[in-house]
Amino acid sequence: MQSGQIMVGAHQGVYIVKLIGDVRLNLCTSFDSFIDNMFARDDFAGVAFDLHGAEGVDSTTLGLMAKIAIRAQERGCQKPLVFSANKGIQHLLDAMGFDSLMEISDQQHEFSVETRPLVCNTPDECAAREKVLEAHRVLMSMNEQNAETFRDLVHTLERECEPFGKRSAHLH
Repeated sequence: MQSGQIMVGAHQGVYIVKLIGDVRLNLCTSFDSFIDNMFARDDFAGVAFDLHGAEGVDSTTLGLMAKIAIRAQERGCQKPLVFSANKGIQHLLDAMGFDSLMEISDQQHEFSVETRPLVCNTPDECAAREKVLEAHRVLMSMNEQNAETFRDLVHTLERECEPFGKRSAHLH
């Protein structure tokens, strides 16, 4: 699989997020910073995800996509659009309940918006773990099946993220 890349662009407040290759958690802190910057803009009007070039999308990336959808709805925007003809990715989106958050289409769509690669800084281990934890909490909030699927992972990450002092206090 081609290592992943996230391409981003915007036109009149509509943001395009293009996932290419195998998009994994190593991109999560940079993607999350982009999300915060996107929602900080006054002209934000909506989001479309182009997954036609994606070969794989991990659960952390899916959690950040769900975060975008939830924040867009909180701002009164339409559901984000997702374009993907990849049957595996479509199945994953369906199985995790993304149809309740996004409009999903298998149609090819050419965006006239110029996109550029998201600059991805390698996250330190703790920052990456925090983003993974946040993304999976979002996925768990979507439905009971996701809550069950990710419960053990989230509990493990929560224990790992506790400061050392708190952890030793539990041992006594």
